[in-house]
Amino acid sequence: MIDNYLLEELVAFAKYGTLAATAEHLMVTQPTVTRGMQKLEDDLGVALFDRKPNRINLTETGQLAVKEAAKLLKAQDNFIQTVQNFDRHHRSIQIGFTLPGPRLVLKTEVIKNTTLLPGLLKTSDIIQRLFNRKATLILSDQELHSDQIESLYLADEYLYVNLDAMTTTADKSETSFNNLAGQSFLVLSDIGVWQEIIEKHIPRAKFLYQQNDDSFEEINRYANFPVFTTNLTNKLRSEKIDNFDRRIALKITDEVATVPIYANYLIEDKQRLAPLLTTIRDKLNQTISSE
Repeated sequence: MIDNYLLEELVAFAKYGTLAATAEHLMVTQPTVTRGMQKLEDDLGVALFDRKPNRINLTETGQLAVKEAAKLLKAQDNFIQTVQNFDRHHRSIQIGFTLPGPRLVLKTEVIKNTTLLPGLLKTSDIIQRLFNRKATLILSDQELHSDQIESLYLADEYLYVNLDAMTTTADKSETSFNNLAGQSFLVLSDIGVWQEIIEKHIPRAKFLYQQNDDSFEEINRYANFPVFTTNLTNKLRSEKIDNFDRRIALKITDEVATVPIYANYLIEDKQRLAPLLTTIRDKLNQTISSE
């Protein structure tokens, strides 16, 4: 059995090029690395290094050994993560999101034995996140069906733009992307699939993205840029605005401004998730109906 620390030393040597740099990276002494490399050669029964005065290089066999060692270390890391994620998965339901609206709604609620994953996931990460147990349930605009994954429709989320009342008529309740052409919008950076939608469909628009929630709220308080909300976040915004905010919310009527919300999960978890899925669907629809 080859000790992992020897494989780690070998991979580190291939990356850093010298025994001294390898030792510094691993925070051990150079003689420790030297002994470790000699032990690895002895255990394998092959020469991994071409030793010359003041220089040591990998042989062709050594280069192959580096590649195989890296594979083994990665496989072990994946093994550890999968087991830990599986254990966490059965103690607490990990919920991920590609849409900000559902996350904000559930963030205001306390649902027993659930954990909301930070930030928003990429759509392309959904399947892998479910398979490697980094998420038990992912709410997104994607409907996925396979032998192992199932999707459940929960609700629709549709986009609003909040415009200065001085720039639109008081009785107006709807608008379109074309009507917003050329304007500048204050936008949070982490808005998931909505970013692509607004950038693609609002002609000649400028987007003032803010990474930090506090910075966004500070600018939003003192400036009057148009901002986006949805039928899930309108209520949250109305609780934050002050009496001097003159913006009114207009629903955007373009078809692409409405996205479905699906719950994606492994079929093997369906029975365990059934009560939670009912709770989430009820909370989303309650928020929508109270808009």
